[in-house]
Amino acid sequence: MGMLIREKLEQWEKEYLSPYASLSMKSKGRKREEEQCDIRPVYQRDRDRILHSKSFRRLKDKTQVFLTPEGDHYRTRLTHTLEVSQNARTIAKALRLNEDLVEAIALGHDLGHTPFGHAGERALNEVCPYGFCHSEQSVRTVEALEKNGWGLNLTDEVKDGIRNHQTKGVPYTLEGRIVRLSDKIAYIHHDMDDAIRGGILKDSDVPKEIGDVIGYTTRERLDHFIHDIVTASYGKGDIMMSPAVAAAMWKLREFMFERVYENKEAKNQESKAEELMASLYHYYLKHLKKLPEYLKVRMEQYGDAPEVAVCDYIGAMTDRFAIAQYGELFIPKSWHY
Repeated sequence: MGMLIREKLEQWEKEYLSPYASLSMKSKGRKREEEQCDIRPVYQRDRDRILHSKSFRRLKDKTQVFLTPEGDHYRTRLTHTLEVSQNARTIAKALRLNEDLVEAIALGHDLGHTPFGHAGERALNEVCPYGFCHSEQSVRTVEALEKNGWGLNLTDEVKDGIRNHQTKGVPYTLEGRIVRLSDKIAYIHHDMDDAIRGGILKDSDVPKEIGDVIGYTTRERLDHFIHDIVTASYGKGDIMMSPAVAAAMWKLREFMFERVYENKEAKNQESKAEELMASLYHYYLKHLKKLPEYLKVRMEQYGDAPEVAVCDYIGAMTDRFAIAQYGELFIPKSWHY
């Protein structure tokens, strides 16, 4: 009976989904072969593995844009991930593409992000001789770090979508390309919403040349972006925006960099976060015995460089845990108050 359920779902995909969709039955598969689930197709199974992973749970305590904001309604890396997933699923459903694959990629795309957002990523990229990129680290997280070094053994399509979700990447599935665009839409939308909440921006600050094309409120813009992607991509073998909306999105992104992402008032704590990350990196590089056991095993058995192992450990920390570690290692107990 169970086997019939998965096969029926796979057959439904074949009959209902767009000819451009990634079918579960045609997946390139996993690095380690394993028996199929009797109920769930492969991408649904990947989504579940990501959802139950430790790295996914840690996203709730990782910075999105604003470090330690005063208020309960600012986004975290977890709420960003959920918003990306929701946008992507809406688009995929309208285009009759594979929602399970879209959701798995969306939920996993930032699993390798550092504490303190891009400030943490910059710090590790500067101090580590091998560099540090969160999209590559997200793949490393699901391949080699989760489950004490065993990894989640995800399908190739999911890992490709995670690896290529940034601007420089081009996923080979349309589902991956949906997530790539949904990520940008989500962060532009919610970072502006948070900036307005924080008093850094007002809706009226959006330049007229942008507002006239995609709207003057965060709600209008998000709605416009999603409708435009669906309309421009419908029945085509690619995921795209209309030229006018794409141009407006890039102008809005530039506006956000100028007014928010590089705003000294909004980002005045970032240098402290970078110094904290660099200090932890140098400490653990000198005290490798204090790393978790599975990372020491990887150094011994797989030849992982100590610098990489240290980045694996620090990069996986939540903001709260990194701050606690710093306090324990560098601040005398008598100074605590």
